[in-house]
Amino acid sequence: MERSRLHRLRRSALAGAALAGLALAATGPAAAQDVSGEITVWSWNVAANALKAVVPDFNKKYPNVKVTVEDLGNQPVYDRGLAACAAGGSGMPDVYTVENHESEVFWARFPDCFRDVKTMSAGEPALLSKYPAFKLTDLTVGDKVYAVPWDSGPAAVFYRRDMYEKAGVDPVTIETWDDFIEAGKKVVAANEGVKFASTNADSSWFRMLANENGCAYFDETGENVTINQPGCVAALEVIGKAAKAGLYQTADWGETLQAINGNKLASAVYGGWYEGSIRASAPDQEGKWGVYPIPAFEKGGNRAANIGGSSLAVPTASKNPEAALAFINFALGTSEGQVAQLKASGLVPTLPDAVNDPFVKSPQPYWGGQPVWETIIGTLPDIKPARGTQYFAEADNVFLNAYNAFLANGGDAKEVLDGAADEISGATGLPVKE
Repeated sequence: MERSRLHRLRRSALAGAALAGLALAATGPAAAQDVSGEITVWSWNVAANALKAVVPDFNKKYPNVKVTVEDLGNQPVYDRGLAACAAGGSGMPDVYTVENHESEVFWARFPDCFRDVKTMSAGEPALLSKYPAFKLTDLTVGDKVYAVPWDSGPAAVFYRRDMYEKAGVDPVTIETWDDFIEAGKKVVAANEGVKFASTNADSSWFRMLANENGCAYFDETGENVTINQPGCVAALEVIGKAAKAGLYQTADWGETLQAINGNKLASAVYGGWYEGSIRASAPDQEGKWGVYPIPAFEKGGNRAANIGGSSLAVPTASKNPEAALAFINFALGTSEGQVAQLKASGLVPTLPDAVNDPFVKSPQPYWGGQPVWETIIGTLPDIKPARGTQYFAEADNVFLNAYNAFLANGGDAKEVLDGAADEISGATGLPVKE
């Protein structure tokens, strides 16, 4: 899941020394009937609903564990987590949801606030080794793994079949971003009062296209600023073309969903988890929507990128780490748990076993009978790893200032990103990669 509201950019400036007195206790494997007690899980929105959907089946295997999933809202989970870690772990739940791209904020500032899940039971290393590399990149520090990968966010284009058809646009012919822009002009012209896509009121468009191009705010080592590298420049140039063509509706998360519900938006370019949001927000539009892969920068090029996606961690202060790990293993480490969440909330599985589940290949009624999960999840092997680093918030805030001005006024993409790179370097102390 991606934090997708304008106010998500607010960040707490908490920092502190490593937490004292919190040992990373290991727990050995135990029979299901021997695991008991209560656990609390912090999450938000469709993510919380997805975890709630898992509880009944979990309790069939673990009848002596009471699971309470608290939907606190996205920003409160982040803020309360930082505050609790700064307070020595006091008040943390047993299971904590963390978005991958900002997870390194926690590992860097509070390395003792969460347990190393790799050492918590004999089976964890084998399970963790199954996940794609891009999902473990942000969660691994040295030989420790601080969380178990949950959902991923393979980017896709969700589109209104009727609006495209009215404009004579066949999504099969949209192979490149230039094709996408030309198609957008036709769709906007043919559908009065409709925009082709939403800006999402955040940096997600840029991060999707940059990731597709193998670029990000920082390099894979997390030690250099790379936002002005050629792959990122090309990404911003495409966005500039779309903005100049008048294709975007400037709207945040809620406004975008309102536009979808009001038949004012022809496309939504976002992570696969957005499927559940569209389906829940516009239930009366069943059969009108379809999905196609994000376009490439050139014909035959890469058409895969990731945006968002979260993981589940066990705070060191958990009063019942054994039950917490059992719940995480069931929810994230079994096809049963992962597919239940896909059905309930559209959360895209990362576990390969779940990716191969028959449901993934089955036609989806809401999407006009299209097997959309096969299209969306099929891009997972081609997604390139990217580091959020502990400085993601600082970099994102710097970029957004420049980005919003660029969307409104245009400009030279390379100059915009050179300026952002220098400012990010000044804010983080990391050098700009030459």
